[in-house]
Amino acid sequence: MTDTSVMHIGLDDTDSINGGCTTYLAAVLVEKLVQVPAVHFIDYPALIRLNPNVPWKTRGNGALCLRFQYPTHLTDDIKQLVLTFWEQHLHTNVKGTNPGIVFYQQKNIPQELTDFSRQAETCIVTLNKAVKLIRKIGAEALGYNNCRGIIGALAAIGETLTGDYTYELIAYRTATNWGTKRLVDKDSVFNMDQLLQPQVFNNIDNEKNRILITPRGFDPVLFGLRGESADVVKRAFGIVKSLEPVERWVIFRSNQGTDAHLRQVDGLNKLERYCSVILKGVVSKNPKIVPVRHVIFSIKTSFCEIDCAAYEPTGDLRKAARELVIGDSIEVMGAIHKDVKTKFLTINLEKINILSLNQNVVTQNPRCSACAKRLKSMGKQQGFRCEKCGEKFVSLTKQTTVIPRVLHTGLYVTSTRSQRHLTKPLRRLGQEKRGVPVILIDDWHSP
Repeated sequence: MTDTSVMHIGLDDTDSINGGCTTYLAAVLVEKLVQVPAVHFIDYPALIRLNPNVPWKTRGNGALCLRFQYPTHLTDDIKQLVLTFWEQHLHTNVKGTNPGIVFYQQKNIPQELTDFSRQAETCIVTLNKAVKLIRKIGAEALGYNNCRGIIGALAAIGETLTGDYTYELIAYRTATNWGTKRLVDKDSVFNMDQLLQPQVFNNIDNEKNRILITPRGFDPVLFGLRGESADVVKRAFGIVKSLEPVERWVIFRSNQGTDAHLRQVDGLNKLERYCSVILKGVVSKNPKIVPVRHVIFSIKTSFCEIDCAAYEPTGDLRKAARELVIGDSIEVMGAIHKDVKTKFLTINLEKINILSLNQNVVTQNPRCSACAKRLKSMGKQQGFRCEKCGEKFVSLTKQTTVIPRVLHTGLYVTSTRSQRHLTKPLRRLGQEKRGVPVILIDDWHSP
């Protein structure tokens, strides 16, 4: 009987601003590995989105992991095969590209590696920490330039998606079309979304009447279809009409659309720059509109007061932020950034969960009984005077009016077009998965 082992291969940062794509390398490796005798994938390739706020990311900050069972005696041959194709797809001569690859040959993933992955999804981790962990668990790693890709490659191995997860089918272009406009039938994408909702998500932008499945860079991706199961994204692929040849396609399992980057914080020391947080508090300063129609307000928690910003492209989220008043109880979700001028920390909002609404009470001067013009105060406890007709009213006091709220309690999410890969859209609420066993469907890749 042939002795078998399990191998996990993590990949990151093989792309650059000029092209390339780590998911494409993973797709090529799937084709090559299934040709090796007795290699059996134990999971779909994992597309793991890491902290979206990392300032040195290339595009979507995605790392990949391949997990498969194989005959133990082929260990060296498989590593050499993978390294050969990995090096063929590197862009090491492009500034900011720092490829990394990690091999781990144990069936089970240790808890400390899972914890490392969680940190890489929510905040900043160092290469030094990754290297120490690699040595401790007996993994192997190789990197180029500053080797920062090793961090993502290791994190991809540690994220086993035992909680919530989604799927994406990515189709790739033939090399002759790289760098040209992507040709996909728009109507077929809208038709697909209509037929398969709510099992598919973030493939179209109804507000702007445009599709979201096609990237705009020089990478090999033709389009990506996001959904709740491998079956549904494959069905979507059958509906969407490509107007150019498809070289290959692969179904990935992913943490996209799961809010994996958000973490609840309960202390001032947890508000670190570039981290994505969940913070509960009360509105402490009314919203104000800043240039380009951004909305800024403040919330006060049990340990701090912090500004929150809803930027113009966030759509309904910005509209909701504009209607908040002091005293509203809310939960905010977004990325911690430091203002360039003031150096104060700010939360760039992705979501607002309105828990309860305070009364919006407005205090105004009374009106003149003769001309109905708003009166002017003559001083503290001295009454009012009408500037138009000169009448004085010494016994009148200010009037309070309760303004009806147009806002409602509930969750408000940034517009589809401005959502991060990891942001959970409203369509996914109630469809989260927990401990669901993964069974690979037939023909989950081609070739």
